[in-house]
Amino acid sequence: MDASLCREQLQRMLGDENGLLAKLETLLEEEHGFIAGDDIEALDEAGRTRQTCMSDLVRLEDERRSLCRMLGRKPDVSGLEELLKWCDPKGSLQVQWKECAERAARCRSLNDRNGIIVTARLKRVEGLLNIVTGRSQAPTTYGRQGAYATAPVGRMIRGEA
Repeated sequence: MDASLCREQLQRMLGDENGLLAKLETLLEEEHGFIAGDDIEALDEAGRTRQTCMSDLVRLEDERRSLCRMLGRKPDVSGLEELLKWCDPKGSLQVQWKECAERAARCRSLNDRNGIIVTARLKRVEGLLNIVTGRSQAPTTYGRQGAYATAPVGRMIRGEA
């Protein structure tokens, strides 16, 4: 494959990736609204849509790694950067590459934010369920025999003999 054909391939891939990351960014913002509004049905649908978008991003990443391997480069970021230097010596694709990296970082941040909120809510619900069911709120630890052990619930009452 010559450098100009490689450049065209990378330009298409970066454009596709940028579009998918923009879509993911929007989905993660919407998901945050559904979490905040306790809209479980919309959150379920958003999760399915997000998963499809993630699958498309993984497919695109596989395609890019394949291109790197095919052209004798490592299938990682350093290999891609080598490929960019070879097929795009003027650096015209660097703007797209940088934009993808920035968008991916924003998506990670948004996903982490959503995950923190969901985890906090799950812990709160678990705590409330423990109160309602009377289960111990002591942390689960390993016992002497390697199995999980929890502190016993209740207390010992001694009667007079």
